[in-house]
Amino acid sequence: MTTFVLITVTALAVVLAAERRGLEGVQWIAKPVASWGFVAAALSLGALDTPYGCWLFAGLALSFAGDVLLIPRKTTVAFLLGLASFLLAHVAYAVAFLARGPVDATSFLIAFPLAAMGLGVLKWLWPRLSPKFRVAVPLYVLAITTMLVCAFAATLPSGRPIALWLGALLFYVSDLAVARNRFVAPGFTNRAWGLPAYYAGQLLLASTLLAS
Repeated sequence: MTTFVLITVTALAVVLAAERRGLEGVQWIAKPVASWGFVAAALSLGALDTPYGCWLFAGLALSFAGDVLLIPRKTTVAFLLGLASFLLAHVAYAVAFLARGPVDATSFLIAFPLAAMGLGVLKWLWPRLSPKFRVAVPLYVLAITTMLVCAFAATLPSGRPIALWLGALLFYVSDLAVARNRFVAPGFTNRAWGLPAYYAGQLLLASTLLAS
């Protein structure tokens, strides 16, 4: 897995440099390579050998597709397709986390504070959303909140890797960077912290296959 981590980290550095300079052409090469790294890492750890791994791999593959769809900066259709791809990725992750094994039912109580956080995100974004996003964004917030709840439920029982919860949390945080960039305050700063959080989260999720 180490080789694929290095590929992702190196390609991410190129992505950030290209983002800083507005070189979209470079993104079409560097970003798919960075995302391929976490997909390949999962395959190298036997992702297709267990139900958990298969669902996790589905989430990683859908994330890869979403990454490519988000490269164009001024195409609403591509952004909506990317949003749909990431939404399905979160659904696949939620299923994967629940398929990992028995969960502690009391751990689902975290749904209440996470739901409150999700409502806070919607309140923050709502005045800035055009009508075309006022269905898609709430659905997406529901999906990422559900994913995070399921990640906590799968991590709480003893012996579960904290990498699973941390990876899911970093993915959630990176989505906030995407939302801020698209709807609130566009700029390189969002990518400067959002992209490292995103790729770290995906690599951490892939690493959980070591303990599956």
